[in-house]
Amino acid sequence: MNLKDYLLAELNREVDRSRHALEQVPEGKGDWKPHEKSMAFGYLTNLVATMPMWIGMQINQDELDITPKGGSKFEQPKLNTSGEYIAALDKAAAGAREAFEKTTDEHLKTNWQLKAAGNVVAEAPRYEMIQDTFGHWAHHRGQMTVYFRLMGAKVPAIYGPSADDKEFR
Repeated sequence: MNLKDYLLAELNREVDRSRHALEQVPEGKGDWKPHEKSMAFGYLTNLVATMPMWIGMQINQDELDITPKGGSKFEQPKLNTSGEYIAALDKAAAGAREAFEKTTDEHLKTNWQLKAAGNVVAEAPRYEMIQDTFGHWAHHRGQMTVYFRLMGAKVPAIYGPSADDKEFR
């Protein structure tokens, strides 16, 4: 299996896991936080829904500055329902899949940079940065499921059964 196909298969597994979690999102909890230092539930859930966009950027762009001089022009859409989050996930995943279709293993081995205010904060071959994105995505999805428990919502099975969802995924 080539690198591109391996990463695409990983994307598809993570999309399915994220979809299953996003199906459980309770409405009206977007501003909820378990602690004042925690991110709001809506922001966190939006990250889980849109993170495949990062993969498209890692393939199609040579860099991303997360805090560019003059401020970011990107605004996270305000989503409220499980259906809206799932639609955002599907759109982001479609963009990532399209990027994979158009790329090569050779391109995935070229360097990509993450910058903050013009300074390089991370640089590695694209395939490594994409693999890190999968880990980052799983981390935020895990946070989201902890929020579910704290809000009294059902915790979905992701890598195996949960106390609320006995399916083995």
